[in-house]
Amino acid sequence: MTDCEHNIVDMGYDKFSAKPELGEHLGAIVFRALARKPFKPLTVDLSTGRREMKSGVFLAAAIALSRRIAKIPVKRIGIVFPPGIACSLTNLAVVLADKTPVNLNFASGTKAVSICIRKAGLSHIITAQPVINKLPGFPWTDNTIDFAQLMGGIRKSEILGWLAAALGTPSNMLMRWLGIPTEGGEREAALLFSSGSTGEPKGIVLSHSNIISNCIQIDEVKMFRPETDIVMTNLPIFHSFGFTVNMWYPLVAVMKTVSLPNPLETRRIAQAIEDEKVSFLIGTPTLLRPYLKKVAPAQLRSLRLTVAGAEKPPAGFAQLWERTIGSRFAIGYGLTETSPAVAVDLDSVNSDKPSRFNENTGHLFPGMKARIVEDSTGEVIDPTSLGILELKGANVFGGYLDDAEATKRAFNGSWFRTGDIARFDEDGCLHIEGRISRFSKIAGEMVPHGTVEQAIVRALGLEDSEVPVVAVAGTSDKVKGESLVLLSAIDIDVALLREKLAAEGLPNLWIPRRIQRVDAIPTLASGKLDLMTLGEIAHKSADCEVESA
Repeated sequence: MTDCEHNIVDMGYDKFSAKPELGEHLGAIVFRALARKPFKPLTVDLSTGRREMKSGVFLAAAIALSRRIAKIPVKRIGIVFPPGIACSLTNLAVVLADKTPVNLNFASGTKAVSICIRKAGLSHIITAQPVINKLPGFPWTDNTIDFAQLMGGIRKSEILGWLAAALGTPSNMLMRWLGIPTEGGEREAALLFSSGSTGEPKGIVLSHSNIISNCIQIDEVKMFRPETDIVMTNLPIFHSFGFTVNMWYPLVAVMKTVSLPNPLETRRIAQAIEDEKVSFLIGTPTLLRPYLKKVAPAQLRSLRLTVAGAEKPPAGFAQLWERTIGSRFAIGYGLTETSPAVAVDLDSVNSDKPSRFNENTGHLFPGMKARIVEDSTGEVIDPTSLGILELKGANVFGGYLDDAEATKRAFNGSWFRTGDIARFDEDGCLHIEGRISRFSKIAGEMVPHGTVEQAIVRALGLEDSEVPVVAVAGTSDKVKGESLVLLSAIDIDVALLREKLAAEGLPNLWIPRRIQRVDAIPTLASGKLDLMTLGEIAHKSADCEVESA
């Protein structure tokens, strides 16, 4: 199979890949950035009370902490923290010590965390006693280290000494003295784990080049205004958007953040936005929806921009957000394997024109290539056609941890197979239609589960629900290949549903054949649907069949 150049969307891949910064060390880049602006307010932590740190003090504390962490005789260090100063300090200190931070998903359950610990070969975890108290049953390792004890062993005079050194010594000279590498490139910089929505969590190895390139890409599209923006950072750091967009980019750009530990505390976050004059909010549609009902819009008037990712917003959500809240609204797209950001619809946001609300994710980030591939034949097709999105870029990871088979499946030659059904429009903007795992091939037609779910939500008037109450899954069908099963946490009148879906214009082929009543729709800690559990329930279902026309 050969690529036709006119079928490739190229955003300057070759030129970007040659940037010398991509060979640098993430810790060194952050070190220089913080040292250049030592008196700029860097972060406000509202976990308990209010604690603010300026860049220079933050760097000095990270240096002191890294000296302790460097003595730990292992390469990878587990980290269990909600977002906040302790989390960011620990991550930076681990990287400055030229070790790998492994932020563990403490919300994913004991079994999943145990798998991650085993796969990463973790023997040491850094956390805090209050976190330990809140996580009964968490599989802590024998070498679990209390952050407070680590920092408690560091005298204030030591931090002031490192601050003075950072102020008075050229950064490269001080880093050489401290033994902080300046070259990172393709070496392992971080290890994240997939959510495990379709099976066991997979270890996703991100290199220094991966993370640095994504920070550069975010900067080049002017997603943030580092000098003036104040960013709410409440997304968990064990998820890729929290990891890169909420933590590493603000450190690289020396941009002020305000952190709270729980993205579900809508009212508390709204109060923090008002008090701290936050201008930038990132979340998922699931996390953002409660703001429309629980928060007085006046509390959010400081917001300049809200970006939603991880899942496709319901139709009309962007319009409702801008009309109700007042901030501009953009849709973003990315995956953990792409470090994570790939595209954000900033075209209309960065202009004086009203938002277009055409629900695309904008142009690809600089330095990336994309193509659309027909799933069944592997043929590279016109980018305006619907098919599997494949990507290249310095931000694309190199493979899964100790899993050659999964890595082989994830790549088509040198192209990363995203597993997303997508297309580009005539303006070159990317439209994500859904995961291939969220499509069913019924009588030869690709049926998107998400579109069917949205039609059902509209038909039954469930738009205001703060949690999913319906979900669609596919199951095998001897005649049509696959059929749809509707899982519902509410009682549904089958005949009425069919009537309303038909009135919505939903094709008969797209109407679920069976309805399975469940106590609750299974979701992950991130709010995403638990696709593995959905599939298991669907295969066992046999409750109520919708009659064929």
